Amino acid sequence: MTDPRTCPTCGRGEHPAPSVHSSGDTPAVVPPSPVDRRVKALRRFALSITALTIAGHAMLGFEQAPLVPFVTLAVSYATALLLEALDAWARRRPAEFQGPGQFLTFLLPPHITGLACGLLLYGNASLWPYILAVVVANSSKYVFRFRVNGRVRHFLNPTNTGIVVVLVAFPWVGIAPPYHFTNASTGVMDWLLPMGILVLGTVLNVRLTGKAPLIVGWLAGFVAQAAVRAVVFDHSFLAALMPMTGVAFILFTNYMITDPGTTPVKRRNQVVFGVTTAAIYGALVLSGVAFGLFFALVITCVLRGAVLLLAPYARALPEIKSFLTGLRAAPGSSPAPAGSPAPAPSPAPAPVPAPVPERVPVAAVPVPAAASVPAPVVAPVGAGSELGPTQRAGGGPTDTTHVIGLRMAVPGTPVPARRINGHSSGPRLAASTEGDVT
Repeated sequence: MTDPRTCPTCGRGEHPAPSVHSSGDTPAVVPPSPVDRRVKALRRFALSITALTIAGHAMLGFEQAPLVPFVTLAVSYATALLLEALDAWARRRPAEFQGPGQFLTFLLPPHITGLACGLLLYGNASLWPYILAVVVANSSKYVFRFRVNGRVRHFLNPTNTGIVVVLVAFPWVGIAPPYHFTNASTGVMDWLLPMGILVLGTVLNVRLTGKAPLIVGWLAGFVAQAAVRAVVFDHSFLAALMPMTGVAFILFTNYMITDPGTTPVKRRNQVVFGVTTAAIYGALVLSGVAFGLFFALVITCVLRGAVLLLAPYARALPEIKSFLTGLRAAPGSSPAPAGSPAPAPSPAPAPVPAPVPERVPVAAVPVPAAASVPAPVVAPVGAGSELGPTQRAGGGPTDTTHVIGLRMAVPGTPVPARRINGHSSGPRLAASTEGDVT
């Protein structure tokens, strides 16, 4: 029996990553197992947001308390592990953090969520807004989800959802101000820091997440809504474009709206997602709603979730239409609506001639002549005649032949005319008892 740990090419033991075997003249290369692009993207996201948090509290002058990132990380880890364990128990499946190397990979999303909530919110001296945002963010992944193409998917951006809930629940909580990210930098650092975040985020999205079309659609839509506001509502065009120059907008563009789990995969759908978010943002600004970026994103995610939920029913519309058409055309169905053309009458079926029954002649069965011809036998005639023995002229019984209301005699002998029931009967030739009767 072959050891499952042997190499399928050379039949020897396991080899370290990638090795070359010679099978005849053609070398065969055994490549290492590739790492999922999603995992690579999560690692880059987690590394970059961790570096920004450390630099912000150490050098850039972030205004949140230094304790905030530690609290948000602890709450995020605990909430994610608890919810995943409960969900795995309820669905009778293994938890995602089980298995070699899966624990750290599972903690990457809650790590990003915890640091992002602590980075973007400003809750003054209270820790409860940050805790609530983290709990809501991780819980939304298990609450707002449904099955898409055989997989259970959540459709709300977790971090954005937690931030929006906190902004609605606590009016005194706000978003970190734009100067927050460059509060302690001066001179050329005011340009290098935003440029570095922009370049790193763009490379990450182009090479790993594939969300470049979404970013293009979002930026183009943002410029378009600014132009519409300037032309139609007499807003300042440059003032409408000012948010694009801040670090907060760059972080939102490269790290928030491009969440791989809650955005489309197809390029066309990515562009539509970005343009829709920008259009909703412009409508919210015209309505006087603050923090429009975050509210616009959560509304767009809800709309996308509704589309994904109704898509199977939309694909079934042709079948439903054909079914209703068949019901309308069936006999006994409701009449067609007024104004619709009457259906063409169906041609009448050709008449089918009735089958003519074939007459099969019955041949007379010859009966051997008796030695002596008996006297003529007359059977009683008339309706309701009963079965009985035939009678001679003298009234005595002859043989056991029975008749049913017929005149019968020995075959081949004439039946003399006699008066029966007051009527005269002419001579006839009698057939056999099993032949034709006339």
